[in-house]
Amino acid sequence: MVKYILKRILMAAVTVLLIACITFGLMNMVPGGPFLSEKAPSQAVLDALNEKYGLDQPVIVQLKNYLIHAAQGDFGVSFKMQKNRPVTTIISELFPISAKVGAIALVFAVLIGVPIGCIEAYFRGKAVDNALTVISTIGIAIPTFVVATMLLILFGVVWKVLPTVGLTTWQSYLMPCFSLGLYPMCYVARLTRSSMLDAIGQDYIKTARAKGLPTNRIIFKHALRNSLIPVITYLGPLTAYILTGGFVVEKVFSIGGLGRYFIQSLLNRDYPLIMGTTIFLAIIIVTMNLIVDILYKVVDPRINLTKGVD
Repeated sequence: MVKYILKRILMAAVTVLLIACITFGLMNMVPGGPFLSEKAPSQAVLDALNEKYGLDQPVIVQLKNYLIHAAQGDFGVSFKMQKNRPVTTIISELFPISAKVGAIALVFAVLIGVPIGCIEAYFRGKAVDNALTVISTIGIAIPTFVVATMLLILFGVVWKVLPTVGLTTWQSYLMPCFSLGLYPMCYVARLTRSSMLDAIGQDYIKTARAKGLPTNRIIFKHALRNSLIPVITYLGPLTAYILTGGFVVEKVFSIGGLGRYFIQSLLNRDYPLIMGTTIFLAIIIVTMNLIVDILYKVVDPRINLTKGVD
């Protein structure tokens, strides 16, 4: 187990390094620069700014310097969004806002999606299953920005029962969290139903039925545990994404989280903020994938992390 974890940590570090290099290269391939605007400064000013921030050096030298500083926890300072403020400070201030909304949406998606999937499997082929399947399919098909916009118009503008801007009260969390959690909730429900139906056909379930165990106990206790493996696989990268904030949701509801700032940093060519946010997201993703692999063993003791299922 320890050897496997160390190997995965090394692979994760290499993955983050590759992501940083690719992002840095693509970022510098885009025409323009962070200091160009409608009222562009003089060439002398541009040269001075490029020299100050090291942008006058070859790209490979800039990448080397950035990676050295990033390895020490220094992601540089923001060029435009919050001028000359450390990127690490900006991320540490904005991430908790996105993480709070994302955590609520994630809990909502799991606590509602898994039971719905179990109910669909329990009532397979019946009216309840058909109705929930239609609802889940619609929830997956509708884009997040459409859901967010519809909620904003109905509950914020037409009926005026919920706040539409910011996160000032507990009511202001309802629409953003529902918008962010609807798609994963429906997807988790479909995954749970599919894996549950597959588990029901296994030999140990047939043995449980032969022993006379109640169907509800077989479904929600014995079959559910092994059915959670595909769900856990999906929740790994989903958690990383959802905790950093839904970019569209934060934009629609004017939430000052990390996702909204990331979009603005792209539009403003704020290179250090783009790189810092991308690396931060990559670290969370590879960390969650490592945790997911370890949870496999907890959920299903038959799994050997180095060889697969025993």
